[in-house]
Amino acid sequence: MLILPIVFILDLLIPFTLAPAYKGYNHLTQVMSVLGNSKVPLHSVYNTWLVVFGITLAVTNFKVYAIVSEGSRLIAVILFVILLVYAIGGCILSGLFSVGEGKSLNSLSEKIHGYGSVIGFTCLTFAPLLLGIYTYKRNNIKFSIFSIGCFILALLCFSCFVMGDKPNCKNTFLAFEGLWQRLSLLFMYLPLGCLALFEKWKMGEEYDRL
Repeated sequence: MLILPIVFILDLLIPFTLAPAYKGYNHLTQVMSVLGNSKVPLHSVYNTWLVVFGITLAVTNFKVYAIVSEGSRLIAVILFVILLVYAIGGCILSGLFSVGEGKSLNSLSEKIHGYGSVIGFTCLTFAPLLLGIYTYKRNNIKFSIFSIGCFILALLCFSCFVMGDKPNCKNTFLAFEGLWQRLSLLFMYLPLGCLALFEKWKMGEEYDRL
């Protein structure tokens, strides 16, 4: 489970390491998937990472299911589906089918990438909410409040991200699509990463008692 927070951190940091090779790239206004465009230097590195990230998330998803099912099988099933959809649509398909430099969905590759990302991101937005409900049922009120807070912030940031390319939002703070995408992902990842760290800590506590 410790691999989960590690890949989440890497997913947010890797674009910063690849961006210097792409002159003119702006983290505030451009989305991360642009780094996978075939015209961008090192695009194959970023696309490969997305596939690796998706596979890793799909595999560790079984462990997440095992943990959450202890408190609620229904929440565990829904969360499993959400993470699997994100792993496939938002990561693996996005890595295999690159997007253009803009948001146009003209080619088949761009359409698969675009629709896969939208469905994956939309699903993942509700992961913190499910973890908030799960931890509340487990009487972990602090973690529940934290997760619900992350859900609200993720929903707000994702809404700003969606609104960013609208014509009437071009010259407003909503135009920082890259920023809103990264912040929404941060708040979506945080509860999942913390759950993995909490379970690792709990296992260590149980081991020390033996």
